Amino acid sequence: QVQLVESGGGLVQAGDSLRLSCAASGRTVSTYTMAWFRQAPGKEREFVAGISWNRGRTNYAGAMKGRFTISTDNTKIMVALQMNSLKPEDTAVYYCALRWEVTVAIPIQPNEYEYWGQGTQVTVSS
Repeated sequence: QVQLVESGGGLVQAGDSLRLSCAASGRTVSTYTMAWFRQAPGKEREFVAGISWNRGRTNYAGAMKGRFTISTDNTKIMVALQMNSLKPEDTAVYYCALRWEVTVAIPIQPNEYEYWGQGTQVTVSS
């Protein structure tokens, strides 16, 4: 089994920045895809950003391009999300996700990921 643990959420004001981190433990392999999703109250879980294990490919949802940056570390299975210029509409629970399969396109559907963290709350006040 694999465990994903997120950290870094919190309450900030509009225009502020936050950095989320997610580390994997347990069974691991050398190649993977990791991603961040978010879910606001009453809404479906949506893709935020994804990255391949060797940082060769990234993918961002349109609303996050230019504001969010996803990164990973080849020495360990982890993913970070740097979020700048936060807006009230970014308020949500943020989840990290992992899949062992690596494909040309980084998947954006939640059901394509095998493992999930418990989520971390991000609240942006206006």
